[in-house]
Amino acid sequence: MSVGLLLITHQNLGETLLQTAGSMLGEMPQACDALPMSQSDDPEAIESAARTRLGALDSGDGVLILTDMFGSTPANVASRLARGSSRRVIAGVNLPMLVRVLNYRDLPLSELVNKALSGGHDGILLCDQECSDAAARSAHR
Repeated sequence: MSVGLLLITHQNLGETLLQTAGSMLGEMPQACDALPMSQSDDPEAIESAARTRLGALDSGDGVLILTDMFGSTPANVASRLARGSSRRVIAGVNLPMLVRVLNYRDLPLSELVNKALSGGHDGILLCDQECSDAAARSAHR
């Protein structure tokens, strides 16, 4: 068994992230789903749909819910779903975070949360500085 994964995001961001991660990893991950939300969607209807999906995704190890932006409607819906110890919500999903989660889905939910957070943080770099520093180190060798 492994932790289920639900992305609740604006528009099709979650679906696109899952498709991209799946193509990078060579397969579409199991027990993963994305729930898109638009400005015109009723948050209560989305919450109801998400509860149904959570039931299908949870094989007993819990579900990690990723959302795009803290304080947004998708994040607020996700937070209402996180009641109990078998569900955790992280806002600020990015591709490095998602790939890290998919690579470590056999970890317990509490440990997977830490992997997701570190993957998200570690995947954010100032590339012009990093690239310049790397080039300078290479030139001095």
